[in-house]
Amino acid sequence: MKRTNDGTPRRIVVISTGGTIASRWQGTGYAADASGDDVLATAPLPEGVTVEVTDLFNVNSSRMTAAHQLALLRTVHETLADPGVDGIVVTHGTDTLEETAFLLDLHHTDARPVVLTGAQRPFGTGDGDGPGNLYDALQVAASVRDLGVLVVFDGRVHAARGTVKTQTLAADAFSDPSTERLGRVGFSRVDIERQPERPAPLPFPRAARTAAPGTAPAVPLPRVDIVTHHSDGDPVLLEAALAAGARGIVLVATGAGNATPEIVRAVAGAVSRGVLVAVTTRVPAGPLAEIYTGGGAVDLVAAGALLTGTLRAGQARVAVLSALLADEDTAGGGDPARRTALLRRLLDGPVRAEPALATGGSRSASAVATRA
Repeated sequence: MKRTNDGTPRRIVVISTGGTIASRWQGTGYAADASGDDVLATAPLPEGVTVEVTDLFNVNSSRMTAAHQLALLRTVHETLADPGVDGIVVTHGTDTLEETAFLLDLHHTDARPVVLTGAQRPFGTGDGDGPGNLYDALQVAASVRDLGVLVVFDGRVHAARGTVKTQTLAADAFSDPSTERLGRVGFSRVDIERQPERPAPLPFPRAARTAAPGTAPAVPLPRVDIVTHHSDGDPVLLEAALAAGARGIVLVATGAGNATPEIVRAVAGAVSRGVLVAVTTRVPAGPLAEIYTGGGAVDLVAAGALLTGTLRAGQARVAVLSALLADEDTAGGGDPARRTALLRRLLDGPVRAEPALATGGSRSASAVATRA
């Protein structure tokens, strides 16, 4: 990784998917309807950057589906098949941006960056944050390599893994509550402060080859549900998810990963039927840990569930879905042991954790390389 000083123009493709950054007043509320070209026209371009726009779909991200996300994954891979493209920016709604970013990152094998951004204030408002976020995202996409998929928001650069929406309305919408930001951007300068930890990428999923937004996938995608534990919590919702055909379940436990003996028994039953069960927590920050019995993480792990580390519910669900899809794509797919091993690798498997790297200059010295 090194700085780019050759003055070569950087060609960035913006993939527009809707969200607040593309939302206009509809009479009773805001909804996404502005085109990618309209959104791009609100932001100045960084020096030395040329931009092309792909309008993929235009939805509020609370309506995002796996079919949308897989269609975006396919479009990202098709775009990067052009060696003349230096990077990608995806404009996206903030509600489910963390899930989409993580799905893309789990399958991202290219050194070129994919940067997701959006807005907390709608398109065309006088105090809108979309233009600044888009400018920053373009600057980052034109400047870094070998960092995987990134989230750029309010002058901060975040790794996809672990980054969640932490503010409903404030401009500084995203962070990883369990670790520091990846870097920062501003005043035509990108500074990367550490190397993100990422598991080895998964192969491109077969389900993405024919995925199209707004249509049912050619092959039904595995159902993965999220169930939250709370005071008076019982297995009713978990069992309802199983009855609905869930092949994966994310249990949002309390504390460091604790529930009840009754829920542990339901988890054991699900695992015995080949269902993947991952346990996360409703606590915002910190890892899960096997500390307590009596329905705690000790018993949940003994029942066959996997702890998600610092991944929270939305991204844990993406990991379960991705493990199921990867297993289906393997010859002889349907092996519970292989599915479990795949999921464990996605939850536990960063390939490296490098110390913080010194940076500087208008493009990060630690994360920029001349196009090969």
